Amino acid sequence: MCGFAGFIELGTGPVGRGLGPVVQGLTDKLLHRGPDDGGHWVDPDQGVALGHRRLAIIDLSQEGHQPMVSRCGRYVLVFNGEIYNFQGLRQRLEATSWDGGWRGASDTEVLLEAIAFWGVEETLKQSIGMFAFALWDRQRRLLYLGRDRLGEKPLYYGWGKGAFFFGSELKALGAHPGWRGDISPGALALFVRFNYVPAPYSIYEGVFKLSPGAFACVSLEWLRDNGGGQPTPLPEKSYWSARTAALAGVGSPFAGTAKEATAALDSLLRDAVRQQMVADVPLGAFLSGGIDSSTIVALMQAQSSLPVRTFTIGVDREDYNEARHARAVAQHLGTQHTELYVTPEDALAVIPDLPELYDEPFADPSQVPTFLVSKLTRRHVTVSLSGDGGDELFGGYNRYFLATSIWKRCGWLPPKLRQCLASGLTSLPASFVDRGPGWLSAQAGKFGRAGRLSDKLNKLAAILPASSPEELYLNLSSNWGGDLPLVDPAQGRLSIFSEPGWGEGFSSFPEKMMYLDMLSYLPDDILVKVDRAAMSVSLETRVPLLDHRVCEFAWKIPLHMKIRNGQGKWLLRQVLYRYVPAELVERPKRGFDIPIDAWIRGPLREWAEALLDERRLRDGGLFEPAPIRRRWAEHLTGKSNWQASLWNVLMFQSWLEARP
Repeated sequence: MCGFAGFIELGTGPVGRGLGPVVQGLTDKLLHRGPDDGGHWVDPDQGVALGHRRLAIIDLSQEGHQPMVSRCGRYVLVFNGEIYNFQGLRQRLEATSWDGGWRGASDTEVLLEAIAFWGVEETLKQSIGMFAFALWDRQRRLLYLGRDRLGEKPLYYGWGKGAFFFGSELKALGAHPGWRGDISPGALALFVRFNYVPAPYSIYEGVFKLSPGAFACVSLEWLRDNGGGQPTPLPEKSYWSARTAALAGVGSPFAGTAKEATAALDSLLRDAVRQQMVADVPLGAFLSGGIDSSTIVALMQAQSSLPVRTFTIGVDREDYNEARHARAVAQHLGTQHTELYVTPEDALAVIPDLPELYDEPFADPSQVPTFLVSKLTRRHVTVSLSGDGGDELFGGYNRYFLATSIWKRCGWLPPKLRQCLASGLTSLPASFVDRGPGWLSAQAGKFGRAGRLSDKLNKLAAILPASSPEELYLNLSSNWGGDLPLVDPAQGRLSIFSEPGWGEGFSSFPEKMMYLDMLSYLPDDILVKVDRAAMSVSLETRVPLLDHRVCEFAWKIPLHMKIRNGQGKWLLRQVLYRYVPAELVERPKRGFDIPIDAWIRGPLREWAEALLDERRLRDGGLFEPAPIRRRWAEHLTGKSNWQASLWNVLMFQSWLEARP
């Protein structure tokens, strides 16, 4: 795991300070991603500069130093990530007519020599891993940018004043003297709606994210010809398509028994975990005690002769605490377990650092505990496996059941009647609703963490007017519904959410939701959250459930083997039950959350009030203060719980204030 940055000058000569010092300035911003080593490579004649920061994981010697030049001298590579099957690729190269020799034992060298022999696309198709890279072809003057299949590793690129730049984080690009940094109204609208900015956009005009499963190849001449005017995303080529994998799976489902499916998934996961346990540094795993992380840890321990190091954090509020469940799983499996109970003060101390950590507005509240568990884990190991991806691939989110149930019960009603029902729900006093019939509260409790019935009815009211299942899910995933509190809502740009026919080919509504989450929520929220939190403390994270072979198999699993009796991840549970008794992991699903609702009414109130000040919002020129102030007042009085939409605005305001 590392970080890289680079640029290509689009003018007639190099920048005033020279290429080397400039690219050094870019990579200095990535020291947290690579504290072990750094370097840069420049071609002054072509105006090309590549820089790298290294977190040494495989081959700790200087033979893994980057930027790395191929033995033939044609290619220069900067690489972030891991190629898990690099040993197999190395053996495959040695069995061909390739006549090279190895200078070291790193996966970076294997990737580079494979590209020199097979080409970029074929090498990517053969590689299993998480990665992002930039490759310069000195002979043909071509720049390649590539990213792993599911989007575990980040890669930004864009145009500035006289330069095209690219890198692992926006803060590195912002260090280039040609950086502009103009906020994109369309991207802001996406962020306010979803808590994150979905690919291919970034919060800045003219700066984009490379799509997962794709690479781009552009010539020096093309970059110079397209450096002016309105920048657009690079032309990309997919070497692996999530849509193709998903449709192929549902079109040719697994035909065996549940027992056979369990055995097949167990075998696939074992192999993915085994490959991802290879490291020349200490390794462990996050353990929450839930289905996903417990499965990964169980498969790690089953293939290890020593106790696996596991890590969890706990909080004093029982409705948010999973530490005791993690401890029980760890004791059963025999791991070497470390837990840390954090106080509200510990969590609150992180919040001022969030804009620097996440680099781009990001408002998933679980970013706070994710950073805290990463910080704890890094004290003991350099690599940690996680259980992310299980919900999207195996149907684990409560919203899959909620959206399906609501549409089944209400979708047949005329739209105007559903709008009237929604208005009626919001008109009920919260105090009356929350003292309402116990059975109704119990039913509402099935859809997420225990909470006030009035809050759940407000959410229901926001999604009832939807004209289709797809729109219902879009509203369910949104913070502000259709009326964004922005001066320039720019709502026409909705990325994958507005692409016509995105749900075609899927026969069931839950499959459509899982597919959409795999394309956007997983790479742009979940994986961003984990990558930035972990890399801020120089911790590499690996995600075995996102091995593309596991992903392709998951899409072959019939829906009834994923969701049964209102419960998700049925098949994944069957794998876990081979190693851990059901009673240790079976409980209502909880997110990795913190009590934001109470904190912004209490210890964070002064901080929040300052950021939500009406004059401050108006002077920023981006937000309409009235709807935000209305929700803030209702939240403070307890009339409604608007934590999601308010945290969203607070994170943007905090980010905006912290920008250099």
